[in-house]
Amino acid sequence: MPSVHSHRDGDIAVLTLDNPPVNGFGLQQRRALIQALDAAAADAEVRGVVVTGAGRLFSGGADIREFGKPEMTASPHLLDVLQVAEECPKPVVAAINGTCMGGGLEFSLACHGRVAQASASVGLPEVKLGLLPGSGGTQRLPRALGLERALELIVSGDPVAAAELRDAALFDAVVDDDVVGAACALARRLADGATLPRLRERDVPDAAQAAPRLAQRREQAARKYPNQPARLHAIDAVAASCGDFDAGMALERWLFFALLATPESHAMRHAFFAERAAAHVRGVPEDTAVREVRRVGVVGAGTMGGGIAMNFLNAGMDVVLVEARQDALERGLATMRANYEHSARRGRLSAQQVEQRMALLHPSLEYGALADCDLVIEAVFEDLEVKREVFGRLDAVVRAGAILASNTSTLDLDAIAGFTRRPGDVVGMHFFSPANVMKLLEVVRGRATAPDVLATVMRLARRIGKTAVVSGVCDGFIGNRMLEHYGRMAHFLVEEGASPQQVDRALESWGMAMGPFRMSDLAGNDIGWAIRKRRYVDKPQMRYSRLADRLCELGRFGQKTGAGWYRYQPGSREALPDPEVDALIRQYRRDIGVQARAVSDREIVERCIYALVGEAARILQEGIAQRASDIDMVYLAGYGFPVWRGGPLLWADMQGSFMVARRMREFAAQPGGDAGFWEPAPWLAQRAERGAGFHDA
Repeated sequence: MPSVHSHRDGDIAVLTLDNPPVNGFGLQQRRALIQALDAAAADAEVRGVVVTGAGRLFSGGADIREFGKPEMTASPHLLDVLQVAEECPKPVVAAINGTCMGGGLEFSLACHGRVAQASASVGLPEVKLGLLPGSGGTQRLPRALGLERALELIVSGDPVAAAELRDAALFDAVVDDDVVGAACALARRLADGATLPRLRERDVPDAAQAAPRLAQRREQAARKYPNQPARLHAIDAVAASCGDFDAGMALERWLFFALLATPESHAMRHAFFAERAAAHVRGVPEDTAVREVRRVGVVGAGTMGGGIAMNFLNAGMDVVLVEARQDALERGLATMRANYEHSARRGRLSAQQVEQRMALLHPSLEYGALADCDLVIEAVFEDLEVKREVFGRLDAVVRAGAILASNTSTLDLDAIAGFTRRPGDVVGMHFFSPANVMKLLEVVRGRATAPDVLATVMRLARRIGKTAVVSGVCDGFIGNRMLEHYGRMAHFLVEEGASPQQVDRALESWGMAMGPFRMSDLAGNDIGWAIRKRRYVDKPQMRYSRLADRLCELGRFGQKTGAGWYRYQPGSREALPDPEVDALIRQYRRDIGVQARAVSDREIVERCIYALVGEAARILQEGIAQRASDIDMVYLAGYGFPVWRGGPLLWADMQGSFMVARRMREFAAQPGGDAGFWEPAPWLAQRAERGAGFHDA
């Protein structure tokens, strides 16, 4: 149960917030804190109060378990707690001993003093949930930090280390250790004073210069986050801090609840919970013992292998990188160093950090160098016979108990596991390119994969900064299996009358980070071509437009050849329309007897996004994905799906399952509409019949 522990440090009452996992300000915690503050105020032997957090954090703010429940806004709410602290007749000092986010920072701002551990992390991340700080953060923080620095924290939502704010009025002291002792000393000094300092009574120090900076921030936010109203409203609330405090508080509260009701905030909060739900693997208890992973091996020093290796180097882990040829190994090492040096030039790494990371890398041409690795990941050519050779060699040299992982994006993991004498130790770790940048990691659970292997890989994913989602074994797993149909529909739309530019523009305007044709040019059109050639044999019943094949037959593989669906100037990635592609499309339509028709942007978006939804329903029906929110997370973390739409299945829920199924049947009835694909999966049809959503139990 949430609690507030109280003990005495002489004449100071020390209150410790204890509400695992993040010391959130849930309803019971809010009540307990008010009661503890009142008790300290009534105790004649107490001269001051210090509030700190149990464990390694002060408070993560709101208790996420109350989101969407009556307890979230039940009395006493957080504003009541802040008022009690601010109006306490005895000094109240926040001893910020670790992470202090959202409502936790807002509480500290209402205290009479603040002492922070130098290593503590502070921030107001509410905009990342489509909200703004709703308990005085937009009003008190500018008074403590100044408008400029407060805007940066509030509008970005990014945390900063307390040590970086050592010179600001936000903290009375920043200490390296014994933060509670320093806070007690401050409380005694404040108790000796005649008045208690309150941030609400201060003026914003740089208010006179506010107008141009606020205008600039509004323009930046509107350009960078056009579909996220929280940033603009947060700027409006911060602007109000330059005036009357109570009026600013009223505006902040009104804007908070207005944002709470928006579909964008609903979607972003859904994404927040989806990421946490994805970490829980069915059939793998939370207390499953994990295997120790200290040394990682990577087979293949190409673009993917090098990127995978960098993830572990960044986490301070030893990496053995094995390649078959010396020239390929040297090329891979040079690329990795170049990536690190590029980061150093941009100020993200020091020269010393570059050398430290490269020193953890152990290149080799021999599989024997992998013998003592705890985890080995293959990142070689996507061919089952090549995988057979690699895993056979790994099975022979890598120590017993080590995890063997494949980075395959489409191949049968159970077949790969069968190439070894230890299928329980084999798992899929499908990284997304560029592997050192993209957050998504599809963890593929084979038929024989041991529970502790899954638990180990899921924990390791967090260590290297990845969002891991578990998938069962099927062709393409979750993400690429769905993406194939998204691409098929994009090609059909061009075949029927749209242009590649219109398709890309419509989907990017809707919110996708990059349209399908620009993305294909970036990844390499030859990759999709190779997959289609396999499909023509393996799945002859599936319809494909052959337009993309004709493009590839001309050697137009995308950016790497300077020409694909678009053309590219040397040294530039700008996608330029190409009359040759327009002519190719016109000729292809004549050859297949299609009369071009007008295609609306709405049809483009619906056919492409509903293609994702339709295949997702089959994935859920087959049990390939554990839950609908996992599918949303795959697309949010790996495919540029807009976070403010919450993922393809949350968007489908917002349309309603009945209307989704109805629209799919309309597509099925169109001439050449690929009726078999568009017929809703029984899983979806049943939900549509009873009005249930994708995320309903």
